Amino acid sequence: MSYQRRLPALALVAGLPAVLLALAFLWRAAWPSWARVAASVVILGAWIALVAVLHHELVRPLQTLANVLAAFRGGDYSLRVRAENSDRALGLVSHEVNALGETLRTERLGTMEATALLRGVLEEIDVAVFAFDADDRLWLVNRAGAQLLDRPARALTGRPADTLGLARFLSGDTPRVVEMTFPGGSGRWEVRRTGLRHEGRPQTLLVLSDLSRVLREEERKAWRRLVRVLGHEINNSLAPIRSIAESLRDGLGNGRAALEPADVEQGLGIISGRAAALGRFMASYARLARLPPPELGPVEIGAWVDRVARLETRLPVQVVPGPEVTIRADADQLDQMLINLLDNAVDAVSETGGGVRVRWRRTALSAEVLVEDEGPGISDTANLFVPFFTTKPDGSGIGLALSRQIAEAHGGSLTLRNRNGGRGCVARIVLPRPGPPSEV
Repeated sequence: MSYQRRLPALALVAGLPAVLLALAFLWRAAWPSWARVAASVVILGAWIALVAVLHHELVRPLQTLANVLAAFRGGDYSLRVRAENSDRALGLVSHEVNALGETLRTERLGTMEATALLRGVLEEIDVAVFAFDADDRLWLVNRAGAQLLDRPARALTGRPADTLGLARFLSGDTPRVVEMTFPGGSGRWEVRRTGLRHEGRPQTLLVLSDLSRVLREEERKAWRRLVRVLGHEINNSLAPIRSIAESLRDGLGNGRAALEPADVEQGLGIISGRAAALGRFMASYARLARLPPPELGPVEIGAWVDRVARLETRLPVQVVPGPEVTIRADADQLDQMLINLLDNAVDAVSETGGGVRVRWRRTALSAEVLVEDEGPGISDTANLFVPFFTTKPDGSGIGLALSRQIAEAHGGSLTLRNRNGGRGCVARIVLPRPGPPSEV
């Protein structure tokens, strides 16, 4: 029996003893028959009417609550239950249902706004974004992805990944770089893939970034910097060579004023010196551009620092003892990097006075070597690692650039900054070391 039928049945059963007792007293009374019949009808009618009112008062609000909750489940959060007195149980239920509807409406508006924002961002970003369901069918693509496949988004939605030429990217390593030609473009692409869930079901998010454009722009910037530096240095050498050569030619061709041998010797010396300087510059560039890959082997940090520090003869370098750390690196390249940094540090303190010290420490995943000096500090941080930029009269301008290249070739880094709480600067070398992260 259903709840709606069981409730009035229970009410009838609850009132049945009282009704039977009333009828029994009624029919035993010395009333006329028509009076007893009329009274019996009134008693039975009142009994049934009270049961009907009770059924209406209890079932109708529950039906209303059920209809409102059904609307909430269907996504309609505009319905509300008529307010009841809050001191009644039904009033409390109505109040909570209305509060639930308002909360759901607010959350839905927030979700819709976040979804609209996300879709706007996806449409504007310059990377191709694809979302596939568990059956590898496309259900979301942004504007860049549609342009890459050269088809409108509505024609792509619902199609399998293999028919779109994207199935190979749904498996394998990520991130990775591949050479690929699409209907809307070709070049080198970085493939990134991650899992997500949509409406409780697993999905796959695929992102393709065009690296060719970025690489071409960086290549153009590198060429512009290279041409600017090479042109500056070559012109600095060719201008005096051309001037001296023209002066010697004019002097030799003028019969009225013959050149003295000393003048000729001086001019040729200038030409030779500038040619030699230009040769050294080109050799320095070749050295920077042709750094070989590191040949890795075990290098103990303490022994390496002590050995290189002893090579500096102009100023005693203080070596602060540190923990025993062994890394895998190219010892020759590390020597060159530390020699360059110590040479810069000693140059920095040669005029102002002060000392140079080297210390190292061990972290969870790397070894850090710090070269500290008490010189004037760094005045121009923007050009620190620009090749051929130097503030030294006889500097080549490749020491720091080469040192950073060596550090990065080993998977590490090199940074320079002014010291905190004192004058001078500190060069920080970070080199990865083998071993589990728990080894400290």
